Amino acid sequence: MIVMKFGGTSVESAEAIARVCEIVRARLDQRPVVVVSAMGKTTNRLLAMARQAAAGNRDEALRECEELHRFHRTEALALPKPEERAPLERFLEEHFRELAELLRGLAILGELTPRSLDAVASYGERLSSHIVAAALRGHGVAAEAVDSRRLIVTDRRFTQATPLFPHTNARLAGAIPPLARERVPVLGGFIGATEDGVTTTLGRGGSDFTASIVGAALDAGEIQIWTDVDGMLTADPNLVEGARRVKTISFAEAAELAYFGAKVLHPATVLPAVEKNIPVLILNSRRPQAAGTRIVAETVACRNPVKSIACKRGITVVDVHSTRMLMAHGFLHRIFEVFDECETAVDLLATSEVSVSLTIDSPRRLEEIAARLRQFAEVGIEQRQAIVCLVGDNIRYTPGIAARTFGALAGINVRMISQGASLRNLSFVVAEDDAPRAVRALHEEFFRELDPEVFE
Repeated sequence: MIVMKFGGTSVESAEAIARVCEIVRARLDQRPVVVVSAMGKTTNRLLAMARQAAAGNRDEALRECEELHRFHRTEALALPKPEERAPLERFLEEHFRELAELLRGLAILGELTPRSLDAVASYGERLSSHIVAAALRGHGVAAEAVDSRRLIVTDRRFTQATPLFPHTNARLAGAIPPLARERVPVLGGFIGATEDGVTTTLGRGGSDFTASIVGAALDAGEIQIWTDVDGMLTADPNLVEGARRVKTISFAEAAELAYFGAKVLHPATVLPAVEKNIPVLILNSRRPQAAGTRIVAETVACRNPVKSIACKRGITVVDVHSTRMLMAHGFLHRIFEVFDECETAVDLLATSEVSVSLTIDSPRRLEEIAARLRQFAEVGIEQRQAIVCLVGDNIRYTPGIAARTFGALAGINVRMISQGASLRNLSFVVAEDDAPRAVRALHEEFFRELDPEVFE
């Protein structure tokens, strides 16, 4: 059994979904289980209309809802068998009527809670899973849409829910294998529900996570993440024209790259797969013949010290300084207690006796964090920064990496450096405007020659 996840760009139109159907049909002998994202930019549009409605712009939200309905209807009804078009049209009509009622309710309340946001956001995958299942049947593949909310059981942390794995694994193992013997199950990624049935989401990019959860629960042979690129590359191709495909990479390296900005993969995706030692493949639905990238548990031998360069923008640097804490214990505890209580994750950290610099990627509660830190320290804030991250298992064994790195960055001011917490990662902070130049310079330095066993 394999799990095949198709992202938003892979199901963005009738043409794209038709390609998905052919890809799945070519792998029927492997008993595929399909996980799909919402079509194209549907989730963004759903979130925008929810905010419009709660802000009092009810008519604008309803117009956007109707436009989204037309889009889904136009693309969906070109795909199934003629006899399935009327039931699919009724399904779409019913769900968009529900969505419109939900938007009207938000407009009356004038408030958008995380629970309401999840309820609205869930429609994208609920729609796409039914559309793709109907399209598969139209291409001669027995398929059935499965509501992920019946199988992915989560806590009540709306918009960032965490799966309750014992319940989730039991439900998946009980429901999917019997179904997969006769037809292709099609699940919506990203969505789940609490134990009492309240809709939740796993956070943006959570469809990858869903695929890994399903694959681990079913002991799948592999998990395939189908997207719009040929796999993981040596750098973001939007920044480096000559970025090359990485054929094979370790789970640990892929997780570092995902966390520090490589958008091909959701950072949490690899975790359930690692526990079951299930390979993850990154593949291109527009070029299904391309070999993609294979992510495996063991370290991948490579003559290059660096496998890839990631870049994470939109970073804020927070500097905390207090001479009162000289020779005193508890300084770090007090700082991280603030971030913990404000539910804000820290990416990088550099510290001295009385000064700490750290980075965050969410400024949502920045003002509150700064105000609380100023109760015992001076606080400086720099926004519009970027983390540039070199990743490779060989970094720990190769002398001179730091010298090569910072030699290549001549003329670029490095704001902060972090190495050591992960022996396969050398990270530093530069101004956001300098990040593209930094990535290109580093790519030229570390990828002049390539190990043909690892890169293409």
